Amino acid sequence: MVRKAFFAVLLATLLITLDSYTPWFESFRGHLSKVTVPLQLISNFPSRIGAWVDLNTTSRTILEQKNASLEKERLILLGKLQRKAELAAENLRLRQLLNASELLMDSVLVTEVIGISPNPLNHRVTIDRGADDAVYVGQPVLDAEGLMGQITHVYKNYSQVLLITDLNHALPVQVLRNGLRSIVEGTSDYHEMSLRFVSPTVDIAEGDQLVSSGLGGRFPVGYPVGTVAEISQRPGEKFMDIKVIPLAKLDRSKHLLLVFRLQDGDQSKGGK
Repeated sequence: MVRKAFFAVLLATLLITLDSYTPWFESFRGHLSKVTVPLQLISNFPSRIGAWVDLNTTSRTILEQKNASLEKERLILLGKLQRKAELAAENLRLRQLLNASELLMDSVLVTEVIGISPNPLNHRVTIDRGADDAVYVGQPVLDAEGLMGQITHVYKNYSQVLLITDLNHALPVQVLRNGLRSIVEGTSDYHEMSLRFVSPTVDIAEGDQLVSSGLGGRFPVGYPVGTVAEISQRPGEKFMDIKVIPLAKLDRSKHLLLVFRLQDGDQSKGGK
């Protein structure tokens, strides 16, 4: 038995040596591969069948869970992108607001709208500054574009603002082009005001810019208010109907400016 094993090992060693150093077995290997390759494929077939079965028999529940997980990740990423876009827009609004404050000779304080009136006819908003911030009744409020309104009620940590488009608000203004004075009143429409008591004989035209005149002592002179959009006159009326579009984004602005005038040591209260 040992002798047979010895001769088998010797023969195998001899064949390996001849195969390594002589070309005698090349043609034989070519014919042999035609037999061994199919055998290899057949031997691998069970494992490949098993992988295919695993792939195609994964439970519907697992697939739904994976799909739900991927959808959740997608929504999270989209939410982060939206937040970045919102932050970029908010930074732009703040830069515009600060640029607007550079045009003023008075001190300003940035505030944020935290509430609006539920009544669509009452154009009032609540801001996050109050008596602790030295806010006072009658204080002018601006956004990045123009005059928003005035403070009407002051509390410890918040205040209420009456917007210039409120039906109960009237504001003395003048035409920037020629100094013509009049009064603009709110109409309970965020995008429209009315210019009162303007005679057909005066020099006013569509496109004229209106600013606060300073009369009445409530608003300093020169604050941007609006633009004359339409002029008409009804038969028998003494005054013209003049539509004014406010410059401030009264229904959209989130960050506002509280203006502290240089003469605020002696403020009068009240006013329309």
